[in-house]
Amino acid sequence: MTPLAPLLRLLEAHTPEDADEAHSLAEMRRMLPQLAHPLSRNQMPAHFTASALLVDIEAGRVALLHHAKLDKWLQPGGHAEAIDEGLMHHAALREATEETGCAVRLYHDPPTLLDVDVHRIPARADEAAHHHLDLRFLVVAKDPQALALNAAESFAVQWFSFDAAMSRATDPPLRRMIRKVRSIMGR
Repeated sequence: MTPLAPLLRLLEAHTPEDADEAHSLAEMRRMLPQLAHPLSRNQMPAHFTASALLVDIEAGRVALLHHAKLDKWLQPGGHAEAIDEGLMHHAALREATEETGCAVRLYHDPPTLLDVDVHRIPARADEAAHHHLDLRFLVVAKDPQALALNAAESFAVQWFSFDAAMSRATDPPLRRMIRKVRSIMGR
């Protein structure tokens, strides 16, 4: 099994919900063979990232963070690291824990994608503009009361009802994810 086999399986198994997500999925499938190191944050002009829409099942709410670098409300997520062993769901779980303080688990086991999105990251002083090929997972907080701000990553982190999360989310793919989770949870 190649190190990218789990990534290929995730992409092959995912069914997009709308035309925008279908475009992102097609772009990921097209780009993957062209990237020598698709999980490396140094791979330009694009690399795969992982994020998590974190839910509190009992209270029927989602956690969003006010992202420090992008200055908008988003789901936890980030770059793959060696500790993730090439498994993007590990990256999503690790990032969710690091950015929210909650112990987490996948909603679906075996891991399945909730959503995919290709988005442009603007240039910064230390980094050229590039694209994130973001694989998104549904993640459950085991201890929702542990939600805590990681000031190195965000200005704020907060639980929101689905309606409040939709009003905070300005990013259309995040809104699509919230709608999906709301449907999955029957809320």
